[in-house]
Amino acid sequence: METQAAIISQYRAALSMLRAAIERCPGEHWCNPAYTNRFWNVAYHALFFTDLYLCESDAAFKPWEKHRVDYQYLGPLWWDGNRVPAIGEPYTKEEVIEYLDFCERAVQERMARTELSAPSGFHWLPFGKLELQFYNIRHIQHHAAQLIERLREDAGIAIEWVRGVPA
Repeated sequence: METQAAIISQYRAALSMLRAAIERCPGEHWCNPAYTNRFWNVAYHALFFTDLYLCESDAAFKPWEKHRVDYQYLGPLWWDGNRVPAIGEPYTKEEVIEYLDFCERAVQERMARTELSAPSGFHWLPFGKLELQFYNIRHIQHHAAQLIERLREDAGIAIEWVRGVPA
């Protein structure tokens, strides 16, 4: 299997697991105040950074059309005097799924033209594009796992492991 096809397969697997968690999240858990970072906010955060890191560079990034300022953050902004982001009305499950659909298309479209030997394109990530893909997939899976664990512990809902999803 060629490198980019393997990377796409693993992006799709990670996003598939995130999708399953989002789709199976009961309504009462979407905004559960027992968690500092609500379910929807963790899912949106994972998708925002998936979208960002699939871009050529931070300068090339155009936020999703429904993006709301600061909604991608999960805590105080250390680079901005520890300012706490003002996050108001939550995204609906349908909106987050819409963004996930957008990110799945972006994986297919952007990975096809990604030069894996190039620099990351993000000054805060001092490695190449190939490693950036692993970093990005790990980030998706990290947050998918958080949400999956919440579902298991709080609602008795299990999410199946996805090995890979070929293009």
